[in-house]
Amino acid sequence: MKATLSKSEERMQRRINHLEEEFKSIRAGRANPAVLDKVSVDYYSTPTPINQLAAVSVTEARTLTIQPWDASVLRMIEKAIQMSDIGINPQNDGKCIRLIFPPLTEDKRKEIAKEIAAIAEDTKVQIRNVRRDTIDKLKTLKKDGELTEDDLKQGEKKTQEQTDKFIKVVDQMADKKKKEIMEI
Repeated sequence: MKATLSKSEERMQRRINHLEEEFKSIRAGRANPAVLDKVSVDYYSTPTPINQLAAVSVTEARTLTIQPWDASVLRMIEKAIQMSDIGINPQNDGKCIRLIFPPLTEDKRKEIAKEIAAIAEDTKVQIRNVRRDTIDKLKTLKKDGELTEDDLKQGEKKTQEQTDKFIKVVDQMADKKKKEIMEI
């Protein structure tokens, strides 16, 4: 039973880690290198993340500078950013690319807050699915005679406690991200 519960907790933690990565890539009106994590450049026929081709740095609160190590990839990086869905036009000066993040409008902030809520709800559903799978596994163990009725009830209770703990973490993360988005 302990192995099943620890595996369940591990799976729920992976959902939280994935949520963190999702939230990092959401543009909050200020320069954040994580928005480029999902953008890759076709470098010698291999999709390569921008941070492996260039130094990415925040030069001002709303400006991200991309300084490629190989000047020949500058145009490719620019094109990859234009083709991506980050919604910012790159400015190429021949040596580096600048991404200037415009301040978010009130409507855009609300739209992003809704997106955050949807991502958080998705994560909660995934965590509840892990709970369901774990309880099914515990019931199978009881049916096979490896658990007693009391062990099953205790396992279900612990699984629910894990679920509640992780759902609370998701809510806290979503509230924090929404607060970050809504501040001017």
